[in-house]
Amino acid sequence: MADNWKKGGLFFLQPTESADVWTVEDFDDEDNMFAKTALDFVMNEVLPRKEEIEASETKVASHAELLKKAGELGLLMVEIPEEFGGLGQGLRQAMYVAEHYSKNGSFTTSMMCHTGIGTLPIVYFGTPEQKAKYLPKLATGEWLGAYALTEEGFGSDALSAKTKAVKSEDGKYWIMNGVKQFITNAGFADVYTVYAKVDGEHFTAFIVDADTPGVSTGAEEHKMGIKGSSTRQLILEDAQVPIENMLGEIGKGHKVALNILNIGRLKLGLGSLGAMKILLKETLNYTADRKQFGQTINKFQLLQGKMADMVSEIYITESMAYRVAGDIDKAIEMIDLPHEDPAFWTQKVACVEEYAIEDSILKVYGSEALARVVDDAVQLHGGYGFIEEYPVCGAYRDARINRIFEGTNEVNRMLMPGTLMRRAMQGQIDLMSGVMGLMGRIKDDSINKEAAEGTLGREKTAVALLRDWAVFGLGVPAQKAMADPKYMMKNQILLELLADLTMDLYAAESVYLRTEKMIAAKGEDKCKVPIMITEVVVYEKLRHAMELVRQICANCAGDSSEEFAKNQKAMHRLVMSYGLDTMSRKQAIAEHMIERENYNLQ
Repeated sequence: MADNWKKGGLFFLQPTESADVWTVEDFDDEDNMFAKTALDFVMNEVLPRKEEIEASETKVASHAELLKKAGELGLLMVEIPEEFGGLGQGLRQAMYVAEHYSKNGSFTTSMMCHTGIGTLPIVYFGTPEQKAKYLPKLATGEWLGAYALTEEGFGSDALSAKTKAVKSEDGKYWIMNGVKQFITNAGFADVYTVYAKVDGEHFTAFIVDADTPGVSTGAEEHKMGIKGSSTRQLILEDAQVPIENMLGEIGKGHKVALNILNIGRLKLGLGSLGAMKILLKETLNYTADRKQFGQTINKFQLLQGKMADMVSEIYITESMAYRVAGDIDKAIEMIDLPHEDPAFWTQKVACVEEYAIEDSILKVYGSEALARVVDDAVQLHGGYGFIEEYPVCGAYRDARINRIFEGTNEVNRMLMPGTLMRRAMQGQIDLMSGVMGLMGRIKDDSINKEAAEGTLGREKTAVALLRDWAVFGLGVPAQKAMADPKYMMKNQILLELLADLTMDLYAAESVYLRTEKMIAAKGEDKCKVPIMITEVVVYEKLRHAMELVRQICANCAGDSSEEFAKNQKAMHRLVMSYGLDTMSRKQAIAEHMIERENYNLQ
């Protein structure tokens, strides 16, 4: 990762060139064909069996059967190295496939658990012997995987887990005792990644086979949503785990857990994207048929505004997700080592860790965008959205878990600015130079607020200004933190505001860069809808960011009107005053999608 633009979190301080971002338009015919295989599988095999995979009596067998069928199609092996029976593809290809099979909440949960947190710990941290034993069977679905981290009383604070592992007297086994809670795929998994503390002290990862003596599962949990997925306790009672099944190093289980969760967060954003697209299609179909006051309800402008908002959420999430995946893959491609060298995997883990901020952005934004989209979908279905016969009803329940999975959104919101500040303190990101440089430009009144030339020139300037607002918003509490290092953690609501500010910047820039790249490739005439979406997104994110910064400054000032007035004067010099007719653009966006009956930008 020699070039600065590749460093995670650097978007906060430096602009990116559109040619350097990966977008969904960059996938080739082979990628598209494989993604269509995933889509066809779900549409033809999974959705017709929805009732069966949701029923408590049949769901375990149905999911196991469908996952094995997915394995026969190669859908489980995308990220597994070729030498261990996989396709050896990058993260962006894996995410592209994941997006296309993410059409049913329960099955998506099972599939992502197996291909992600159920398999990737061994891909990234396994020994050659462990990889040779497990990965070929996980690649085909002969064995199915699960991930056991959470315990009762220890969710987000998973490193405080109580499960214990001690060596047997003969040194051949780890004797493990404990109970893991809310384990996805537990009803049919063959292999678990389990976390325990060696001698009750050293947090460590282990590979545990389901048929290990002393391993059992509890009853199925009765859940609000994703009812078809299997969720049980994993019970370890003097479980005899072979000594060679330790994953990674003693006391380094956090490296396994946190980095696999980073990937899981990114993919959860993609799962949300796939769900949003099918919700939009269901909504477009329903509103085209439903009539009120003598016309179909898709003709009403107010409802078209909601549809346009759904489209914008999809475009934002899509733009951010493939940008992050592309950046991680590019960083990994720079590793000049063979896969057989253990140092390759150490560096690959570092590449994933580098983008922890962006991973959290995708997790939080994607899950909350899905919540907004499914809420609009139910609303646009009216009373029928509340009836089980209509897919949006179950989707509404299914979507709720995404804000809890892979670390709650509250935890991830604290991670975004927290990680940025930590990297600044460690000298990895020169945050204070950025803050001081901005303050100098504000003092000189030299902030550029003139629209740049060309299509989306105004938006280019607006994104640059949004970055200034973000730097200013972080700079105010950062200066207080210099005097009191615990200032941020004592004021966690500030962290939430800063996280939302970070997401506004990343969303607006990602959308702008994608559309600019699309215009360069296809021409302005073929990008009319993306241009309108970009105009609306940048305008709304900039306005939202401005309000967030005002609130940050007010909270930091406390009751000091003098301090707030000083910051308000500085903020005034960052204001780019322009209006945008979002109403006509949203109507045009909606009418475009209504005509095509699907999410289609052309």
